[in-house]
Amino acid sequence: MEQLNKFAPFLLMFVVIYFFMIRPQQKKVKQEKEFEGALKVGDKIVTKSGLHGKVAELAETTVVIETMSGKLKMERSSISMEMTAALAKK
Repeated sequence: MEQLNKFAPFLLMFVVIYFFMIRPQQKKVKQEKEFEGALKVGDKIVTKSGLHGKVAELAETTVVIETMSGKLKMERSSISMEMTAALAKK
């Protein structure tokens, strides 16, 4: 019983860390994967570096976006879910 009392604060700390840090991060990663999977040709997007463009081609892990200065090939993971959602609201 005394050993349980020694480890209770550590267990409680782990549970708090899980619910406030680990779980939300896992949820965000899952939403980003769903967003990347739902991309289609013609979607207007914003990359994490701030480039605006329209999806011209899709491959398994890459995407070609058309910007005002030409076409750029990028990784799908470089597209920002938050900034693209904000662009869609405008």
